[in-house]
Amino acid sequence: MSIKRRQIREKVLQALYAHELSGESVDLILEHIVAPLKKEPEVFELARQLIIKTIEVTPELDALIKGRVANWEFNRLAVIDRIILRMGICELLYFEDIPPKVSINEAIEIARRYSTEKSDKFVNGVLDSILTDLKKGGRVKKTGRGLLETSTKKKP
Repeated sequence: MSIKRRQIREKVLQALYAHELSGESVDLILEHIVAPLKKEPEVFELARQLIIKTIEVTPELDALIKGRVANWEFNRLAVIDRIILRMGICELLYFEDIPPKVSINEAIEIARRYSTEKSDKFVNGVLDSILTDLKKGGRVKKTGRGLLETSTKKKP
């Protein structure tokens, strides 16, 4: 995969943002925003799967987010932050080959680059908390060596 996963996630963020604001069909958004990734079929397929799955399970993802931001009105969260959180949680739950630490770190970096000054810390806190709950509930299914570590916190 010569295109970095960060670039894929950035395209996914753009596509989900366009879908959120325009309500356009997924096919149209894939064709206009994600089409440049078609040069590498496996890259395009990863982006397509993440977009479709995130949209498909948005109510479930939003319920998990709402459970962690009880002191906030959900609709007042920055749209970019909501989308980044949805993507991160979707990866945690449905993408068995992506380590949780990678999903969280990528979400933090994307928040740092595309959202508000404090979004990276907000995204980190929410995703780490949700990951802890998902692990306790046995909902995180990862395959392969080293894909489910005991903690996302860095050791000294």
